[in-house]
Amino acid sequence: MIYLSLFAISFLAATILPLSSELMLAGLIATSNYDSLLLLIVASFGNVLGSVFNWALGFYSRNLITKKWFPFKGGQIESSSKWFDKFGKWSLLFAWVPIIGDPLTLAAGLFRVKFLEFLILVSIGKVSRYFLIYYFI
Repeated sequence: MIYLSLFAISFLAATILPLSSELMLAGLIATSNYDSLLLLIVASFGNVLGSVFNWALGFYSRNLITKKWFPFKGGQIESSSKWFDKFGKWSLLFAWVPIIGDPLTLAAGLFRVKFLEFLILVSIGKVSRYFLIYYFI
């Protein structure tokens, strides 16, 4: 059950919700009650999958951005778009960065970044961040 909870928190943390999957992962690793490598894998998979959700939202919903219920606000999309314009697809290596990272994955979908390129770059950044937590705890 704890692995499912970690997966859910990691997935939701990759969306616009202000959650911290890093704290949960670090706490679970520190307790030594669970398989640390499996925790790393579950958190990474959930967080990357959350970013894939954002990419798909951007890719398939260009017409929905102006709707009030759309989860990303205009300012978030604008700042992420500027970052994306400046650094291109390589900016996806920083999709783990709080505040700008989640809208950045949405911008990648809006700008039609190829899915495989998106997946590789986002995975490198997000798994590296979790690996550092895993390594130093």
